[in-house]
Amino acid sequence: MAESSEDTGVILALMKRFNEQRLPRVLELKKRVGQGECLTEPDIAFLEEIFRDANHVIPLIDRHPELQPIATRAVSLYKEITEKALENEQGS
Repeated sequence: MAESSEDTGVILALMKRFNEQRLPRVLELKKRVGQGECLTEPDIAFLEEIFRDANHVIPLIDRHPELQPIATRAVSLYKEITEKALENEQGS
């Protein structure tokens, strides 16, 4: 029971951070790479931080399969951004 309660707190904190901090910045990155821009060093560091954090969240998602659709959509968004950014970089 304690794990479930602890997980709930962690999930709420992660969702708050995602909605208020990460998602707005990720959507801005998507817009910029969609306009043909390349990622800056701070952009790359931000995405690397997200990928590092994702590795720590995997066990939580495994325990709570209801989170998988959200995680899958986020990963798809990150993948789309990195693929487009690579395309932009190769074209410049």
